[in-house]
Amino acid sequence: MIGHDEAWQAWRSALAGERMHHAWLLTGKAGLGKSAFAFAAAHELVGGGPDPAQHPDILVLTHGPKTKEDEKKRDDGKPWERARGIKIDQIREIQRRLTTRPTLGERRAVIVDPADDLERPAANALLKSLEEPPVGTYFLLVSHSPARLLPTIRSRCRTLRFAALSDEALSRFLAEQTDAPADERAAAVAWAAGSPGAALGFVAMGLAASARTMRHIRDSGDADFTARGELTALIGARPERERLRAVLDLARATVAEDIERLPPGLATRRIAAHEGLVRLTGEYPTFNYDTGLLALEIGNLLAGCAAASARADG
Repeated sequence: MIGHDEAWQAWRSALAGERMHHAWLLTGKAGLGKSAFAFAAAHELVGGGPDPAQHPDILVLTHGPKTKEDEKKRDDGKPWERARGIKIDQIREIQRRLTTRPTLGERRAVIVDPADDLERPAANALLKSLEEPPVGTYFLLVSHSPARLLPTIRSRCRTLRFAALSDEALSRFLAEQTDAPADERAAAVAWAAGSPGAALGFVAMGLAASARTMRHIRDSGDADFTARGELTALIGARPERERLRAVLDLARATVAEDIERLPPGLATRRIAAHEGLVRLTGEYPTFNYDTGLLALEIGNLLAGCAAASARADG
């Protein structure tokens, strides 16, 4: 919840006013604590009571089970895979609940997190509720990329923007919250770009070694493929989706680092590598990539950044 003073001031000022806006868009990069803010703000809105995660008047729309089988696994308390998007059936279920009165008070909050992942039919269905909100119902939409939302949804929301932390503030935060060594904290700060959540994730997933290896490949070209082998081992044979996404984010950040200071030739190589990494990031959730080959492709793109490197395509 660090760095939220201005957002709280705006929210509480509106809450104390006579006409509270019915829909709020919480925007900013991932890892700034927008979800935590949404739950805490919703708890204030409904007047306190039970824990926000269990409150009957705080309804949450997020990624559900991917398949019926995953739904059964979830209900049985077993590990289950999440769907990539928020589906229209989830919106309709919430809308059915909105036809009744709030359980404990006069107000109800609906949190959509992340609203960026609403499938198009779901977004259109939500829009109808935003256009004609039930009395006493307020919406909080968490968005990391508001440009992905329908313009008509954005236009019906009041926006709260969450700013990234300075490097100094983020460094102090990590020193207070973790026992990671100074060099690892510095690497996390450089990668997280002002996001406390991203910095904590960097430390928790032990990405400092991967960051060092990526920089070495980027700068040296890794002619003998030794560093690319090390990177493949660091990524692991069966990484979780969250870790693989973090590795791809780290690779893009490594390529973009100080790019504005490079001579045109090297900058062009970095831009091409970045485009390749963006392509991989978009493809890996749906393509059946072998993790080892994906790690090698990441290494190849990094190697292509060097002034004298092996061919980026291997």
